[in-house]
Amino acid sequence: MKSVIVAIVVNLLIANAWAPSRSLRPRASVLLKSATTSTADPATGLIKREKILTEPKLWEYNFGLQDPKLALPHDLEARVSPPETFEITEEQIRTLENDGVLLIKKAFDEDWVEYLRSATREQVDNPHFWSFAGTASKLYDYIQRNIWQTNAAFSNFYYHSAVGDILRQLGRTDEIRLSTDLLMVNPNKGFKWHQDNQNGPITVDDGLRFWISMDATPSTHGSPVYLKQSHENTVVEEEAVFVDINMPGLEAYRSQQLKFQISPGDMLIWHPKTVHKIDGAPDGIWDSYRRVLGGTVAKGGAKYQDKTGSGGVLSDLGRHSLVQGDNLDSPFFPVIYPRFKPSEAVARDEGVVGRNPKDIVSKLGGLAGKAAGSRFFSFFQVLGSGPGTGDHPAIKLPGAKKKKEEEEKGV
Repeated sequence: MKSVIVAIVVNLLIANAWAPSRSLRPRASVLLKSATTSTADPATGLIKREKILTEPKLWEYNFGLQDPKLALPHDLEARVSPPETFEITEEQIRTLENDGVLLIKKAFDEDWVEYLRSATREQVDNPHFWSFAGTASKLYDYIQRNIWQTNAAFSNFYYHSAVGDILRQLGRTDEIRLSTDLLMVNPNKGFKWHQDNQNGPITVDDGLRFWISMDATPSTHGSPVYLKQSHENTVVEEEAVFVDINMPGLEAYRSQQLKFQISPGDMLIWHPKTVHKIDGAPDGIWDSYRRVLGGTVAKGGAKYQDKTGSGGVLSDLGRHSLVQGDNLDSPFFPVIYPRFKPSEAVARDEGVVGRNPKDIVSKLGGLAGKAAGSRFFSFFQVLGSGPGTGDHPAIKLPGAKKKKEEEEKGV
């Protein structure tokens, strides 16, 4: 486990990702298109499926802040216009509260969908260093946490779209702060049944998870599946990621599976404890797109939770001054409802907000203990083909075989 943590730290410390902004350097090798990518095998004549995106070369990664200079939809003016609104019904609020998950069809119109697609296209063409660990592991064709911190197109989306208004109604709150977010393009192996613990430094009851789709998901894979009302379960530990849905105490939930067929502009919202899964492409090859902007927001009144020593710390690697129990009032967790704060936006633009190498070492150091290591190991169980074996083709975990032997002996 210590070897895993050291590897993560080394990857994160290779360079300072918040160096002064550099111009975008497009990847010449990337072909961004919506059509299927395939070629005929000359030996058999059969169509061979090919990935629509290729992994960036090491020298193609960018550092610092990025700004593709995209115009906002609907004649909105960046850092000036108030955020848009979207009416949520009481029935929708109750559905989320009762079922633990809610799908809002067409929460964002074609203009916003195209804006997010353009922002994603620019990001994939100009991969940021902070996507390196996730992309190199082949979990996704492209994945980057806290994309709002490095790419102005995404921070402007949060500042000016209706995302904050939607979430404040569903959370029955008067303020929404962004705790953490993720840009996710094409999950290669999918994720087994799990709950989310990378929600930033907040409690599960102070958070709401969200997922905004830019594409229609295929009928056979890529669609999220949730266990209805599983956010009310009392048997899955809060810090766990992997969930064995056959464990005692989940009988009432595992037969109630909600599968959502997603279209562009749809928005999913769920409680962080709601158990769910996503199936990747059967052969791990995406020849179309499944682009999603997701993450966790904090409701008004949320208190800072120091998760040092647990896997949850991976979504809180910024060097802010908050300590346990403080109000979550910091540009590292910006207000997006009722409207953004200019001072927080300036802190982002000046590179004050971001991950710090010294703080990363300090916070990840607490994961070296056996108890914390076991909780962190739960994340890899979601990805592997066998729980705790470390046999996922893209992830070789040091000590996985020894750990399994110890568990079988009751160590």
